[in-house]
Amino acid sequence: MDFMTIQQVSEKWGICARRVQTLCMEGRIEGVERLGHQWIIPVNAEKPKDARIKSGKYIKKKSGNGESEDGKKTV
Repeated sequence: MDFMTIQQVSEKWGICARRVQTLCMEGRIEGVERLGHQWIIPVNAEKPKDARIKSGKYIKKKSGNGESEDGKKTV
Protein backbone atom coordinates (compact mmCIF):
# COMPACT_ATOMS: atom_id res chain seq x y z
CA MET A 1 0.00 0.00 0.00
CA ASP A 2 1.26 3.47 -0.85
CA PHE A 3 1.27 6.23 1.74
CA MET A 4 1.47 10.04 1.80
CA THR A 5 2.88 12.44 4.35
CA ILE A 6 0.95 15.11 6.24
CA GLN A 7 2.27 17.79 3.87
CA GLN A 8 1.23 15.87 0.75
CA VAL A 9 -2.28 15.29 2.12
CA SER A 10 -2.67 18.94 3.13
CA GLU A 11 -1.83 20.05 -0.42
CA LYS A 12 -4.13 17.41 -1.95
CA TRP A 13 -7.12 18.29 0.29
CA GLY A 14 -6.50 22.06 0.38
CA ILE A 15 -6.25 22.32 4.18
CA CYS A 16 -3.35 23.20 6.48
CA ALA A 17 -0.94 20.54 7.73
CA ARG A 18 -1.91 21.18 11.36
CA ARG A 19 -5.56 20.34 10.58
CA VAL A 20 -4.46 17.05 8.97
CA GLN A 21 -2.44 16.24 12.11
CA THR A 22 -5.51 16.90 14.25
CA LEU A 23 -7.65 14.63 12.06
CA CYS A 24 -5.02 11.90 12.43
CA MET A 25 -4.89 12.26 16.23
CA GLU A 26 -8.69 12.10 16.44
CA GLY A 27 -8.73 8.92 14.31
CA ARG A 28 -10.98 10.49 11.67
CA ILE A 29 -8.89 9.37 8.67
CA GLU A 30 -9.36 5.74 7.67
CA GLY A 31 -6.15 3.67 7.61
CA VAL A 32 -3.83 6.26 9.12
CA GLU A 33 -0.76 4.90 10.94
CA ARG A 34 1.91 6.30 13.19
CA LEU A 35 5.49 5.60 12.07
CA GLY A 36 7.78 6.79 14.85
CA HIS A 37 6.75 10.40 15.34
CA GLN A 38 5.37 10.81 11.82
CA TRP A 39 1.88 10.08 10.49
CA ILE A 40 1.48 8.15 7.24
CA ILE A 41 -1.82 8.27 5.39
CA PRO A 42 -2.97 5.87 2.64
CA VAL A 43 -3.04 7.38 -0.85
CA ASN A 44 -6.69 6.38 -1.30
CA ALA A 45 -7.84 7.92 2.03
CA GLU A 46 -10.81 10.27 1.73
CA LYS A 47 -11.08 13.65 3.40
CA PRO A 48 -13.46 13.36 6.38
CA LYS A 49 -16.52 15.58 6.54
CA ASP A 50 -16.19 18.75 8.57
CA ALA A 51 -17.88 18.11 11.93
CA ARG A 52 -17.61 21.69 13.17
CA ILE A 53 -20.79 23.74 13.73
CA LYS A 54 -21.48 25.99 10.74
CA SER A 55 -25.00 27.20 11.53
CA GLY A 56 -23.87 29.57 14.27
CA LYS A 57 -26.30 27.91 16.68
CA TYR A 58 -24.55 26.37 19.64
CA ILE A 59 -26.27 23.84 21.83
CA LYS A 60 -26.17 24.77 25.50
CA LYS A 61 -25.88 21.93 27.95
CA LYS A 62 -28.06 21.92 31.05
CA SER A 63 -26.35 21.75 34.41
CA GLY A 64 -27.73 19.59 37.20
CA ASN A 65 -29.16 22.55 39.18
CA GLY A 66 -31.81 23.63 36.66
CA GLU A 67 -29.71 26.41 35.14
CA SER A 68 -28.03 26.61 31.78
CA GLU A 69 -24.33 27.48 31.49
CA ASP A 70 -25.21 31.17 31.12
CA GLY A 71 -26.97 31.17 34.50
CA LYS A 72 -30.55 31.37 33.19
CA LYS A 73 -33.24 29.19 34.71
CA THR A 74 -34.48 26.33 32.56
CA VAL A 75 -37.83 24.61 32.86
